[in-house]
Amino acid sequence: MAVPSLVMQTTYAELLERSAAAAFSEAFPEAGVFTSKTIKGRRYWYFQVPAGKGRAQRYVGPETSELLERIKTHKQARDDERERRALVSTLIRFGFPRSIPEIGNVVAALAKAGIFRLRGVLVGTVAYQTYPALLATKLPSQTLQTGDVDIAQYGNVSVPIDDRTPPVIDVLREVDQTFHPVSRLKSALVASYAAKGGLRVDFLTPNEGADTDELQPLPAFRTDAQPLRFLDFLIREPEPAVILHDAGVYVHVPSPERFAVHKLIISQLRRERAAKREKDIHQAEGLLEVLVQKRPWELRQVWEEAYERGERWRELLIRGLAHLESQIRDRLLKHVRASRAMLPGIDLTFNNPPANYDFGRDVVTFVGHSVGEPVQGAISREALDDHFGADGLGNEGRLEKFLENRSTIEAMARAKYLSWPVEESGAVLIKTSDVPKLRDELRAVNG
Repeated sequence: MAVPSLVMQTTYAELLERSAAAAFSEAFPEAGVFTSKTIKGRRYWYFQVPAGKGRAQRYVGPETSELLERIKTHKQARDDERERRALVSTLIRFGFPRSIPEIGNVVAALAKAGIFRLRGVLVGTVAYQTYPALLATKLPSQTLQTGDVDIAQYGNVSVPIDDRTPPVIDVLREVDQTFHPVSRLKSALVASYAAKGGLRVDFLTPNEGADTDELQPLPAFRTDAQPLRFLDFLIREPEPAVILHDAGVYVHVPSPERFAVHKLIISQLRRERAAKREKDIHQAEGLLEVLVQKRPWELRQVWEEAYERGERWRELLIRGLAHLESQIRDRLLKHVRASRAMLPGIDLTFNNPPANYDFGRDVVTFVGHSVGEPVQGAISREALDDHFGADGLGNEGRLEKFLENRSTIEAMARAKYLSWPVEESGAVLIKTSDVPKLRDELRAVNG
C-alpha cells in the first residue's frame, strides 16, 4: 500500500526540525552567550565561550527569524537521538534513499566540524540524494549513485567569517586514515582529498571573475577550492536538508529548482564526458517533472533568473533543454510560457499519414514527427465548420474537407506547434479561434 505524500512530508519535516535543533545544540553548548555584530548593515550572530584570558568566538550565522527562535530555545534542546534514528528508519522504509555508509560518515564528520554552520553547501549527487525525501517523491534510482562528496562555499563568505573548522584533512582522517590530499603538479594548494577505496571529497567555489583554473583559498575550512563558473547560481539561497544516515545528518543543499536548472547548463559544458552529461540530463529530468507540480512558482523564478543572466546562459540553457525527454521538455516550456521555436534544429514534419475522425473529442486527428518522436495533431470540428467549408456536413464530410485542405492545416499545425506557447506535451490542437491568426502568420511568412 502506497504511503500518502502528506505522511512522508510530515515525517521528513519532523526529522528536519529535530536534526536542526540537535546540530545547533551540539555546535553551541550551554556554557556560553550569543552576541551579535552589524556588518555592512546586516546583523550576524556569534557564540562566545570563556577561553582562558580572552573569549573564543564561534560563528552562528546571519540573523533570520528562524535563527532568533533557535537562540531563544537554545537551552531547552533535548537529546532525542533515538527518536531521530526512528524517523530515519521510517523514511528509509518509505523507500527514500539511505546514504552509502562511507559517504554518510564523511558528511557527518564534516557537519560536526562546522562545514555547514560556516555556510558550506553540499552539492553534486549526494545533495541530489536528499531531494526525494525533501520533496516527498521518488526519483530514478540510477541518478542517485555516486562515489564523491562535493562541498561548495563562496570565497567572499569564507574570508570574513571569524571562525574556522579544523583542517579538512584532519577531519577526514578521523573517518578514514587513508584519506590523503590530491595535489596538483608544482602546486602546494589542495582542493581534493581521496581515500584508498576511491571515495573522494572535493571543495569548490564560484568563479565570478576572469576565467581561471587556479585554486582559491577557503580560509574558514582551512583548504583550497576549485573555482567553477555558474556555481554561484547553484548555491545561492541554499536549503536545509537531512542525509538519511545514522540519526540523520543536518546539511545545506541547493534548492532543487536551482539544482535542476544548473544541471541543464553544465550538461552542455561536459567535454567528451558523455556519461556525466547523460547523468546531468537525467537528474534534471527527474527533478523538473516533479517541480512543475510541487514548486511551480519557485521553478519559474529560477528559470527566469538564469535566462536573464546573459546570452551565454541562454545558449546553454536552451541546448540543455533540447536534450530532455520531449514530454518533460514541453511541460517545462508550458510552465515558463515559452515556445518550442527556441530549441535548435526543432521542426514538425508530416508524411501524409492517415487522418481519422475522433468521435470522443469531435476532432480530426493526424500525426506528425518532431526530432524523431510522434506529435499528435488535431483540428476541431468548429474550426473545420467555420473556416474550411464543413458546416452542415457529417463526420465523413468533415474528414473529406480536412483532406482537401490538408497542406494548409498541417502548415498551421506546424506554425502553432513551433512558435506559439506550449499548450500540451507532444500534441497540437487547432481551434477555431486560432485559424485567423495562423492564416495571417502563414501569409506573412510566404509573402
